[in-house]
Amino acid sequence: MTDTTQQSLFGQLGGEDAVAAVVDIFYDKVLGDPDLKPYFAGVDLDRLKQHQRRFIGQALGSTRPYSGRSMRKAHEHLAITDAAFGRVVEHLAASLGEAGVDEETIGIVAETLLPLKQDIVTA
Repeated sequence: MTDTTQQSLFGQLGGEDAVAAVVDIFYDKVLGDPDLKPYFAGVDLDRLKQHQRRFIGQALGSTRPYSGRSMRKAHEHLAITDAAFGRVVEHLAASLGEAGVDEETIGIVAETLLPLKQDIVTA
């Protein structure tokens, strides 16, 4: 995917406000999932959402930099399973859908973010 495509994808989604809305929907779903909620015990959710908005935004072409830890460093202590990762992907896709993103664009977002699985799944 080229930078031009990523920029237009970020714009297609509605920019920072739309990404923020998707992140809010996403965390409502994740925290409502009894299998995933324990991963977030003791986490500063406002701070996490801010990092997630910047990370997803940058992955989709935003020029606003993401300066958080690498995915591997951020997740290595959590012992995330393949099943848990799959549930997170399902919740993200559903969140994008609820925000009005079409199926084709959801697929493009997934293609952009799924390669991170190797850095996140550690159990």
